[in-house]
Amino acid sequence: MSYIAPLKDMLFDIEHLARIDQVAQMPGFEDAGLETAQAVLEECARLNQDVIAPLNWEGDKNPSSFKDGKVTTTPGFKDAFKQYAEGGWQGLQHPTDFGGQGLPKTIGAACGEILNSANMSFALCPLLTDGAIEALITAGSDELKAIYLEKLVSGQWTGTMNLTEPQAGSDLAAVRSRAEPQPDGTYKVFGTKIFITYGEHDMAENIVHLVLARVTGAPEGVKGISLFVVPKFMVNQDGSIGERNDVHCVSIEHKMGIKASPTAVLQYGDHGGAVGYIVGQENRGLEYMFIMMNAARYAVGVQGIAIAERAYQKAVAYAKDRVQSRPVDGSLSAAAPIIHHPDVKRMLMTMRASTEGCRAMAAVAAAAYDASHHHPDAEVRKQNATFYEFLVPLVKGYSTEMSMEVTSLGVQVHGGMGFIEETGAAQYYRDAKILTIYEGTTAIQANDLVGRKTSRDGGMAAKAIAAQIEQTEKELGAGSAQAQAVGKRLAAAREAFVDVVEFIAANTRSNPNAAFAGSVPYLMLAGNLIAGWQMARALLVAEDLSAKGQDVAFMQAKITTARFYADHILSRAPGVRDAIVDGADAVTALAIESF
Repeated sequence: MSYIAPLKDMLFDIEHLARIDQVAQMPGFEDAGLETAQAVLEECARLNQDVIAPLNWEGDKNPSSFKDGKVTTTPGFKDAFKQYAEGGWQGLQHPTDFGGQGLPKTIGAACGEILNSANMSFALCPLLTDGAIEALITAGSDELKAIYLEKLVSGQWTGTMNLTEPQAGSDLAAVRSRAEPQPDGTYKVFGTKIFITYGEHDMAENIVHLVLARVTGAPEGVKGISLFVVPKFMVNQDGSIGERNDVHCVSIEHKMGIKASPTAVLQYGDHGGAVGYIVGQENRGLEYMFIMMNAARYAVGVQGIAIAERAYQKAVAYAKDRVQSRPVDGSLSAAAPIIHHPDVKRMLMTMRASTEGCRAMAAVAAAAYDASHHHPDAEVRKQNATFYEFLVPLVKGYSTEMSMEVTSLGVQVHGGMGFIEETGAAQYYRDAKILTIYEGTTAIQANDLVGRKTSRDGGMAAKAIAAQIEQTEKELGAGSAQAQAVGKRLAAAREAFVDVVEFIAANTRSNPNAAFAGSVPYLMLAGNLIAGWQMARALLVAEDLSAKGQDVAFMQAKITTARFYADHILSRAPGVRDAIVDGADAVTALAIESF
């Protein structure tokens, strides 16, 4: 089944939940209103539906290969990437100063979903390049910006993020790669980096590696890490490609999913040292790398939404075609397509509601990001920055965990045929698994949510969000019977959320094992609530527009999906609260010897 971008749903979120009209009033975004969003998304959909999506199944069957130090990507990828770059898609959200289009994240995030739904393995190359661009814009010297940014923004060159080493997974304090200062101001970089997405490939003429390493004599731990630009090929004074640098791919991984994306092991300095250039100041590398990681974490959350959408579309198509058994209500006397069966409807609605809820949450987060950078009022920028920072671990953690549930349901809808690779349903399930792992596992996102986003300010940011949700509950309470029913579910989930926030704020220091034992359930509760809040807001809008006769069938579907989310997904929240608040002691009391 071919992929069709859900443009109507995306534009609904952009217009009514993310409020693109308000984004377009901010300096620099004056031409980025709804009309622009629609035109950009339609063009993005054409490229991805026609060129990039057809390569997804091919990439799973015929993944990237490694031979004699070189990586050959899936047939068709190189030409597709050329079209992607020439269309200006790499620079969509990046500043016009470096050749980008300067569009808001509110639009760019939707394009990111389309690209990842079309072909997640392909999309990983632009995703890492975006992170490299963000880091250089924020911390790079004028010289580094002049040399690298225009080529990265154009897609002529691509970028990578080099954190992990064989002995250091997520614990970056254990990084051992070293950088030796040279008289000319450069550094010689030595070490091994693993799990480097698109660390070697044949789609661009140069690869710009951003590498964490320790300068000779630097302090131990995370305070002694610096960030370096290490290009695959040196760059001549005129900007042309020069000699090969001393960084080489020694292997690529054989993975359960995203097989077409080459995940490289890179070796630095086996032949005298790879030439590197410091980004910002020495020993502040982790700070700069987090710029890349924050951008990547949001983008990975969008990947979760994207793969869930693709799995949902495939499951619906199969359910409409697969004939098996008579309907239980006797409405047909013969076997019917399985979409008539109540449990199949339940699975499909769970897939749709979960995906739409996370999409809405991501759209609202993107608008907050735009406001945090472009709103003329400093206080409004600060409020939106706090809101966005709180949402990043939810977009990343909750959306990717959601994608595992949705893609698993996609296999289940297919029944036994879902377990057969030729149907394609299993690919989405396999591809989705990495999303809960890379750029920080779900537990790392949850620890961030507990430590930095909740307990650090005593739960103030979390409670401020709860207050906004309470306002939506009042609007629902004054509405239709449907709205009131959703409002009751939302209120129960919000109360559960506030109880957990207070529990975590009270226990993070005095009883950290109890607080962190519930960190992932807390993240899931928070993500469920924020997505459910956006679904409730969508219901209010849809009821109003439906009453005015605007696209009634679509609006009624929105209302039905929001009600389903409230009854079947949002309703999980009180139970999660009980497990965290009442069940923490049971977890912390377990002796290690009992395992």
